[in-house]
Amino acid sequence: MSMPRLVAAPDKFKGTASAAEVAAAVGRAAATVGWQATLVPVSDGGEGLLEAVGGDVRVTRVTGPDGRPVDAEWCLLRGSPSTGVVEMARAAGLTLAGGARGNDPERATTAGVGQLVAAAVAAGAERVVVGCGGSATTDGGRGAVEALGPDAVAGVELVVACDVSTAFLDAARVFGPQKGARPDQVARLAGRLAQTAADYRERFGVDVTSLAGAGAAGGLAGGLAALGGRLVPGFELVADLVGLPGALEPLPDLVVTGEGRLDGPSLEGKVVGGVLDLVAGRCPVLVVAGQADPAVARRLAAERPGTTVAVLAEAVGLAEAMAGVGRAVEQAVVRALAARPPVT
Repeated sequence: MSMPRLVAAPDKFKGTASAAEVAAAVGRAAATVGWQATLVPVSDGGEGLLEAVGGDVRVTRVTGPDGRPVDAEWCLLRGSPSTGVVEMARAAGLTLAGGARGNDPERATTAGVGQLVAAAVAAGAERVVVGCGGSATTDGGRGAVEALGPDAVAGVELVVACDVSTAFLDAARVFGPQKGARPDQVARLAGRLAQTAADYRERFGVDVTSLAGAGAAGGLAGGLAALGGRLVPGFELVADLVGLPGALEPLPDLVVTGEGRLDGPSLEGKVVGGVLDLVAGRCPVLVVAGQADPAVARRLAAERPGTTVAVLAEAVGLAEAMAGVGRAVEQAVVRALAARPPVT
């Protein structure tokens, strides 16, 4: 009898463990109970993108969201085409601005993101992928656009990974409060986005208000689209970059995915929903989560036959879950695998 095989394709557990660390924990669990494991940590294109794709890591000093310099990592993937990968949060993330309390939402700039794209082009990247998520900014990408200039990405394929479908003009209303914006600031930011959209139409001939996802990262996605960038669902792009579709052929006996909190958005453009869609019911899926909305867990059980959810505190106990995510994931997966019927 051949060893059963699983594919581990988790997202990060935000603030506690990277996707690679979670995947490694699943791999240890598999080894404990005699399963083979293929580890493919993934991302929805937001925070955690660089850890998921790997590559040749570079560091470039750029303008941070508050105008102060930051040393931001990006990576270069060798191949054809050579691909630069930029995680916008490394240059304009909310954490760099000191969180919502430390952020100045009206001044926060994406200039550093444009500088990272320029660095990737200068390093020879024929394609540049920009992951949108975790931003401090609602500048409509104006900072990045001005830092790049109209011709900086000429001849380069610019791909923008979006983890939301938010419209450009809705970015302030939807995301502004998360970035520390008061109601009066949200109103001003919304007005500024409208002016920026009009400017992009006049300068570049692109109506960013008509593009799904253009509001990602406070409108950065729309700004890059104005320069010729192509907006794509983040999970699908990352899955292709890391080879997840290939890892699912031949079909494994189980796919393990997960994230820190399983809720409604998890099934709409995020990693868990993306993995479930990619598997499409062809094999069982185990979703491991630090926390879970009970309604979403019930929905998965009802709508996705073969899908089970393991919430860490319930699977291993609250004390063990609090002691360390990696160890808790490992124990939860060991228990889930041990409870499965033998694979013949």
